[in-house]
Amino acid sequence: MRKHVLIVLAIILVLAGGAFWYLSRPDEARLPVEAVMGPRPEITPPRRQWLPTIGIAKAVGWSAGEKPAAAPGLQVAAFASGLDHPRWMYRLPNGDVLVAESNSPPREGGGITGWVMKKLMGRAGAGTPSANRITLLRDGDGDGVAETRSAFMTGLNSPFGMALVGDWLYVANTDALVRVKYAEGATRIDAKPEVVVTYPGGGNHWTRGLVAAPGGRTLYVSVGSASNIGENGMDVERNRAGILEVFPDTKYKRLFAAGLRNPVGLAIEPQSNRLWTVVNERDMLGSDLPPDYMTAVDLGDNFGWPWYYWGGWPDARVEPRNPGLQEYSKRPDYALGAHTASLGLTFAADAKLGARFANGAFVGQHGSWNRKPAAGYKVLYVPFAANGFPDAQAKPIDVLTGFLDGEGQAKGRPVGVITDKAGALLVADDVGNVIWRVSARAAGDQR
Repeated sequence: MRKHVLIVLAIILVLAGGAFWYLSRPDEARLPVEAVMGPRPEITPPRRQWLPTIGIAKAVGWSAGEKPAAAPGLQVAAFASGLDHPRWMYRLPNGDVLVAESNSPPREGGGITGWVMKKLMGRAGAGTPSANRITLLRDGDGDGVAETRSAFMTGLNSPFGMALVGDWLYVANTDALVRVKYAEGATRIDAKPEVVVTYPGGGNHWTRGLVAAPGGRTLYVSVGSASNIGENGMDVERNRAGILEVFPDTKYKRLFAAGLRNPVGLAIEPQSNRLWTVVNERDMLGSDLPPDYMTAVDLGDNFGWPWYYWGGWPDARVEPRNPGLQEYSKRPDYALGAHTASLGLTFAADAKLGARFANGAFVGQHGSWNRKPAAGYKVLYVPFAANGFPDAQAKPIDVLTGFLDGEGQAKGRPVGVITDKAGALLVADDVGNVIWRVSARAAGDQR
């Protein structure tokens, strides 16, 4: 009898071990990343995992003289270098460029989970303390290189998005929207920032995008979730996984749109004046699922997180279920590939990069950490049609590539994207610690 029990236990252990191996083994993509892009991406059955696929590109930086590769007809050079983890940028009316040199605040929790997270962040180039600084860059002579640099604001708390409305400069810290008075041409602000509203800070997703609504009466703040799929309970997700609308005159905020796992970049589409965002989707459903995306966002929209993705596909891992939300989960407008970590967003309203880049959106793809093979690690351009939405017949264009070397190591990782006063594209590279400037080649220049 005892022998039979031992045999049964051995079989159970073998089966359990096999199941654990199956659910925790690295998952490799079965589709090219392009198949999970566009207005109608391919949505495959989920391949659920207990542990995420780990495919972090080791951060090595750029060697002297190296730079990314620009699309045909464009050229790239360093606008500024030697920065400290530059993540986001904002252009002031006089052409000065503000750069948020920022990183994650200290993460809560220790033990093995905290240790592993620290190791992973360090390998990806994000393990250093946040500089908590906004630096001003000025290209006074117009040669495409910032010759003036100053510490514009210091003592912030993992700052990210910035916006100037009237004479107020707003900064989205990880836990509060703050503001200071700004005078044109100022190179430093020492005044203590005034808190406009607070919101949950830190967590798995600490960045806070910011953009002013047309007319400037309200501002939008993107706040990512504290978890992957609400596994810590939805109480900790209050005023997270969505976009907040802030009324600065009354210091009031409300939830503008929900169900967005990690919205980051925010921008106003110039034809329609509608709000758009780029969103990082959930992990551990395989290397092909689900797609990160960009989408227009209206008041009251819900995009389904954590219960649904891509307009109603259910995530069976989430309990309790929420069947009533399925038919109301809005489908995003444009998929950007699975696990591409699309963060940066700006429209080509005043870009001067040629006819191909006259009407559309530039997207900074920070690059995957949990997909095999790696995806993202580029700046992408999505052509738009005259109706203010992506052109369904046009393919996205790689604007800036070459951030990975031949061994799959990261020389750089693009994040924020904006245009400068001359119409060139500026790209924040938080691993290379560079702001790259992409401009049109002169006529006849075939280099």
